[in-house]
Amino acid sequence: MPAHESVALTLKDEAADYDDGAAASPGAQPTSPDIEGSDLAAGLKTLQDAVKTLSSSPGVYRMCDRRGDPIYVGKARNLRRRVTNYTQLERLPNRLRRMVAETKGLEVVVTNSEVEALLLESNLIKRFQPRYNVLLRDDKSFPYILLTADHDFAQVAKHRGAHRRKGDYFGPFASAQSVNRTVTALEKAFLLRSCSDNVFENRSRPCLLYQIKRCSAPCVGKIDQDGYAALVAEAKAFLFGESRRIQDELASSMQEAAEDLQFERAAKLRDRLRALSAVQAHQDVNLQGEIEDADVIAAFASSGQIGVQVFFYRAGRNYGNRAYFPRHDKSDEIEEVLGSFIGQFYADKPVPRLVLVSHEPVDQELLTEALSTKAERKVQLLRPQRGVKRDVMANASRNAREALERRQAESSTQRKLLDGVAEAFGLAGPPERIEVYDNSHIQGANAVGAMVVAGPEGFIKKSYRKFNIKTDTAPGDDYAMMREVFHRRFSRALKEDPDRDQGQWPDLVLIDGGKGQLSAVEETLTELGIDDVPLVAIAKGPDRNAGREQFFLPGTPAFQMPERDPVLYYLQRLRDEVHRFAIGTHRAKRSAAIKKSPLDDVPGIGPRRKKALLMHFGSARSVSRASVADLLGVEGISEMVAQKIYDHFHHE
Repeated sequence: MPAHESVALTLKDEAADYDDGAAASPGAQPTSPDIEGSDLAAGLKTLQDAVKTLSSSPGVYRMCDRRGDPIYVGKARNLRRRVTNYTQLERLPNRLRRMVAETKGLEVVVTNSEVEALLLESNLIKRFQPRYNVLLRDDKSFPYILLTADHDFAQVAKHRGAHRRKGDYFGPFASAQSVNRTVTALEKAFLLRSCSDNVFENRSRPCLLYQIKRCSAPCVGKIDQDGYAALVAEAKAFLFGESRRIQDELASSMQEAAEDLQFERAAKLRDRLRALSAVQAHQDVNLQGEIEDADVIAAFASSGQIGVQVFFYRAGRNYGNRAYFPRHDKSDEIEEVLGSFIGQFYADKPVPRLVLVSHEPVDQELLTEALSTKAERKVQLLRPQRGVKRDVMANASRNAREALERRQAESSTQRKLLDGVAEAFGLAGPPERIEVYDNSHIQGANAVGAMVVAGPEGFIKKSYRKFNIKTDTAPGDDYAMMREVFHRRFSRALKEDPDRDQGQWPDLVLIDGGKGQLSAVEETLTELGIDDVPLVAIAKGPDRNAGREQFFLPGTPAFQMPERDPVLYYLQRLRDEVHRFAIGTHRAKRSAAIKKSPLDDVPGIGPRRKKALLMHFGSARSVSRASVADLLGVEGISEMVAQKIYDHFHHE
């Protein structure tokens, strides 16, 4: 992105009284019974003061709340004119009036052009996730296929993340499953190795993949470097879209081998040809010659929600699709949401030469120019009207509609379950955020606490947290562990979100345990001055039978739910998920502890000295028993270091 001039305006009214009782949830239209009070006047004054110092240049503006967090990011061709629009309250809908009321500061970045402003806006929305913007919830990178170029025998592998390793990258693919299927097909068709360089260098005989005809075994010399390079060249040609030529060449070579009575070689070529044909047959839509390199983006709106489906076509082949459900206000038009989606979607992804869209997004020409600037080549943004492109778009639109309908059906079911949870536990309303807690350890060793979070849209995995138990407790003291977990979790919540307006406080806390765990949690929260968080403990029934769980609430007798109650099944899923997360975290910690050496804790001992000590003494235990004189006999160990090592193991 070209350089731009940064100008920060922080204009705050310290005397303004801020009412956060009706803070908006991300992407939803905020509502408030009264937005005509002092907050609105203070926000209006903030913007009016800012307008006086703004230029007429293009740029990006950020409206910030009283904590300085962005609540809206926008771009403008003329900053002064654009921000002035927000000061004309009679023309603003309620959502924007509420946004003005929450504005306590304005930050501005002046850019050289409107294209730069659009690119910067997309990056900032992706970074800050302001609740009044259309938000693309996309926390996963796309996988690629990598053909390495830093080894004499190239490796084919699945790759995520930055493209730092030397080689050719093919993708993106919509899912890991798509990549795995393609890698397997490449192994069968071109006999390329998928093992790591370390495994390759240490092989003494062919592995199982060679036996099942998915590798040519270059590690043990079953094929020479020139022959393997020819296979790699064929694989590259196939991935670049020359599959027909490769198939024809294989068929011709197979025929020649058969005519020369080289039946074994002909059989191998036949197997490769079949594998290649299978890859072609698995493509959902064959677009070779029509769409070589394109993304197809279709949006569908229903009941105030919008679903977006993205299909990836590379070298004329379908690399899969992925559904998105951006957060937006119900009043936003589909063209506006689609434009914002595209800007954020390509903020951290490569842009193909052609992007097909179901609707013409807002500022289509500007968006096209911005994508071309980012890609450093011409990019077309088109709404197809006829031919194969229109057929592909129709298929993508149908998938967008069906995905949105499935999501709405699931959301309706989820909402009914949350209503049932509220009724079962006497909550004021269906919980928007449920936190579930559990501990995991083996007789107190490698103890961890775990928290999972669920809401109306299912599990919120980015909010999961693990707690390494730090206090010295009696082995297996679950109560003490639970006290530590809750003290750390809620003391931090009091510090970071004392007003409870950031959506990080739970509406319901579920504890995997019985009355004792519940009492320990109650005591901890009482010490912190928290008495309004609903608590429920779930204890396994007699003989640990599922369906006979007992539920404990503060001040009420324990009770059970009907065995086939859908709400009970839902609560069991929540408990099972936190149990899975806790056990997984514990196992990871235990594995790390097993691999850890006592020498890792000795100050001044790095990998080289540790290796020298182990090579000399044979084990860490022998090092711990060695005298200073013995330690001085190790290469690279000075008298000062030897004394440190000795003191570490003989500190008493």
